Amino acid sequence: MLFSNKLNIESGIKKLMHTLAVTAITAISATAFVTTNSMAAELELEKEELKFGFIKLTDMAPLAIAYEKGYFEDEGLFVTIEPQANWKVLLDRVIDGQLDGAHMLAGQPLAATIGFGTKAHIITPFSMDLNGNGITVSNAVWAEMKKHIPMGEDGKPVHPIKADYLKPVVDKYKAEGKPFKMGMVFPVSTHNYELRYWLAAGGIHPGYYSKTDISGQINADAQLSVTPPPQMPATMEAGTIYGYCVGEPWNQQAVFKGIGVPVITDYEIWKNNPEKVFGIRADFAEKYPNTTLAIVKALIRAAKWLDENDNANRMEAVKILAKPAYVGADEKVIANSMTGTFEYEKGDKREVPDFNVFYRYFATYPYYSDAVWYLSQMRRWGQITEQKDDSWYDEIAKKVYKPSIYMKAAELLIAEGKVKKEEFPFGTDGYREPQSEFIDKVTFDGRKPNEYLKSFTIGLKGAQQVLDGKVAEK
Repeated sequence: MLFSNKLNIESGIKKLMHTLAVTAITAISATAFVTTNSMAAELELEKEELKFGFIKLTDMAPLAIAYEKGYFEDEGLFVTIEPQANWKVLLDRVIDGQLDGAHMLAGQPLAATIGFGTKAHIITPFSMDLNGNGITVSNAVWAEMKKHIPMGEDGKPVHPIKADYLKPVVDKYKAEGKPFKMGMVFPVSTHNYELRYWLAAGGIHPGYYSKTDISGQINADAQLSVTPPPQMPATMEAGTIYGYCVGEPWNQQAVFKGIGVPVITDYEIWKNNPEKVFGIRADFAEKYPNTTLAIVKALIRAAKWLDENDNANRMEAVKILAKPAYVGADEKVIANSMTGTFEYEKGDKREVPDFNVFYRYFATYPYYSDAVWYLSQMRRWGQITEQKDDSWYDEIAKKVYKPSIYMKAAELLIAEGKVKKEEFPFGTDGYREPQSEFIDKVTFDGRKPNEYLKSFTIGLKGAQQVLDGKVAEK
């Protein structure tokens, strides 16, 4: 891969320069080197050369910025960054050691650790962002939906647009004997759970999983299937799916191409929801603890750069992400969402300053309650087939999410004067306070996942299981 080779050459040059610099400093004065303010010099790295993976989405930005701004290099790390074909390939390559870590769906480390799909103990010491996704429908579906959507005085649709307005369209398809098909990026993706949440809140059943049927389409009103993010617009244009949930820039690409309309952002489904994470194997963190801290330090600095001074650096970030080696989409398309706006129907561009959040609101802290929410959705839709007590959710969250590593990295950066103490949630027990800013107004308390599941009309709760295509009490 050309980009990979280029990065390897660059990394080799940087490593040589780094070695020569350290040798020179040592020759001049060992004492001066020891008394430097750089805490990185005190971290004895167990592994310096690393390879990370990502999918071509704008929320991989912390990895790109940590590389481009030299934050990895500052920590003594020589990093290669490689795009991956899809989420499964990415996960498999982390598990088998071809990648040292990766930009991951938040559900991937959790699912792997509990054995849904490939079994492996994956952890995350860093949450990469908040928000960043949208749900898009084809022009034909939008034309039908629009008949039911209230309009404002300006003649534009009133937001947020609920799935209630999609339900008559889905019902019409069902009456005509046509399955209503939508795309999402992976069975344990944020996108799958957000799309399901939105549909169910509007009375549209998104289907169940079971031990014997992992299609996720049992009893479904809308059939959801996997499509890789960059292929979403073309798949919808071909008529294979009628809508999808994906990260940017693939919702804005539909607007840009004139083939569909993003109807809602995930910010409107769940305000400031956690999105991607940086995932590594548990044994990597155990074997290379200082290297892990150095990685997290660099990523924290990258996230801060992306949000600092009221997003003043975002246009520079857009230019970086537009490179073929990263996202490879048109700058205008990426800027539509990365710079505090979001375009819904063509010409209907609205201010959404928090569509992409990388640092503020403690975005990078790996909260246990975020993990619990994902686990609750796995249970709601049958990926976790049997009832679990609340303590199980807490145990799994703490097995996968590692705020202790994150806070140690933050403390090192604070000591170096690169970040401020108030930028981190010191004193938290790892659980957010109950959150109620969801589209259906249901309150989520991460300490009480079973009580939360009982709040929904659609979805498994209590001892319910999906057996022979039907929901039954065990």
